[in-house]
Amino acid sequence: MNSFPWLTVLLIVPAVAAVVVMAVPRRFATVAKQITLAVTLVEFGLALLATIAYEPSRAGFQFAQKYSWIRQFGVSYSVGADGISLVLILLATLLVPVVVLASWDEVAGPAQAGAGGADVVSRRSVSAFFALLLALEVGMIGVFAATDVFLFYVFFEAMLIPMYFLIGSYGAVKEQAQRSYAAVKFLLYSLFGGLLMLAAVIGLYVVSADQLGTGTFDFATLRQLDITPGVQKLLFLGFFIAFAIKAPLFPFHTWLPDAGAQSPTGGAILLVGVLDKVGTFGLIRYCIPLFPDASSYFAPMVLALAVVGIFYGALLAIGQRDMKRLVAYTSLAHFGFIAMGTFALTSQGGTGAVLYMVNHGLSTGLLFLVVGFLVTRRGSRDVSAYGGMAKVTPVLAGVFLIAGLSSLALPGLNSFVSEFLVLAGTFTRYRALAIVATCGIVLAAIYILYLFQRTMTGPLVHEQAKGVLDLSVREKIVVAPVVALIIALGVYPKPLIDIIRPTVTATFEDAGHTDPAPSVPVNAAPVNASQAGGHS
Repeated sequence: MNSFPWLTVLLIVPAVAAVVVMAVPRRFATVAKQITLAVTLVEFGLALLATIAYEPSRAGFQFAQKYSWIRQFGVSYSVGADGISLVLILLATLLVPVVVLASWDEVAGPAQAGAGGADVVSRRSVSAFFALLLALEVGMIGVFAATDVFLFYVFFEAMLIPMYFLIGSYGAVKEQAQRSYAAVKFLLYSLFGGLLMLAAVIGLYVVSADQLGTGTFDFATLRQLDITPGVQKLLFLGFFIAFAIKAPLFPFHTWLPDAGAQSPTGGAILLVGVLDKVGTFGLIRYCIPLFPDASSYFAPMVLALAVVGIFYGALLAIGQRDMKRLVAYTSLAHFGFIAMGTFALTSQGGTGAVLYMVNHGLSTGLLFLVVGFLVTRRGSRDVSAYGGMAKVTPVLAGVFLIAGLSSLALPGLNSFVSEFLVLAGTFTRYRALAIVATCGIVLAAIYILYLFQRTMTGPLVHEQAKGVLDLSVREKIVVAPVVALIIALGVYPKPLIDIIRPTVTATFEDAGHTDPAPSVPVNAAPVNASQAGGHS
């Protein structure tokens, strides 16, 4: 099964389906939805089979394929998967069908409009909406699977197009100016980062041509280059700033709250749950292996920014009244933990960071789902429009509580394991930063529990909320797999850790970063009582 072209099939199927769905006439909108759901479920099945076929003990990329694309410049269609990229591909293919089913009735067709309110999407083509989701899935899989740096850059930039239209055309219908502003801001920030990365990619090509006699974008070859420390620092910054904007990390985050608030629910889930992971993925995939000396040099700076982001995002989340903006700011804090685990440069911290990427996609995706369900019912993102909703929507309140507790890393739920690994891995090398960052967990409890208290507990604040319906059968089907995974990965994360850990360890070791020696030798003889306490 390892020789089967899993990644190419995963790229081709949604690409072809996007063209087909786009061509579906408006009067057959249901057909477009059904095709999209079927294709995305097939995609998840293929990704699951690829994960089963993956052999964690084997070094290097698996399911690899390479074909010359632009021979004159050494560009090739080169794809492959290791433990880091595979789990993120699995996350992407899981969330897309969830988004499709969650958006089933959210997109208003030409002759129908959804329930009133600020977040009901505009009356644009249903077929185009679902075609954009499929196109976005192609970009997400491609960016994680690419093993040619130029191909990675192409997918990195191509993802912007469907996301831009999802925000600008299918965002809040009563906030046209704001959604246009959010879409343009998202595009401009991302393009700026992309241009910096393009300059660094060209710089890598020039260095490879100088050392090898012919330029290349092949990732495995570029890792073997002997780049001088000064050049490494410049190229590192080109990649890092692009990834810090995409993640985003503090202080490159200002586009995220606007984009998260103005996106349709499905767009917000994929934006924060998967697209932003491209930034944190890029840090561990490209910045550390390609520029090991620069990574060590800039690690303290990145760690400082990460810790600031943890507190800054949490404090802003506490003060938010707009629920979507609140969830977006919580992600800024979570991305701080991911960056901290990555640049602690320990196998434990790196494993926790990659696992955190997956867990954050699940917990924040579920939070956005719940917020979207609430907004659909009450027509407002403002916290003051709610209060006591658990009395009329008990199932929705229960799901909200699970999502919130997962986000604050409650033991027994998925995020706890990854957050613990990040903090433990950081503590072995940067004790003070790990201790300070641990205090950020307290703030996470404040913004999550405060939000839940204001929206779900106490007496019913608004009389008109008495008629609000609880989750429908379709909505229960949407949240069920995410809730199940949040609980399952909290109890038994070993299958994912076993996939992630070997790749992370090899990545750091190849870059010359080894784990600190334990302060107490593992095989140290125990001190007996007479030695410790003297004579009685």
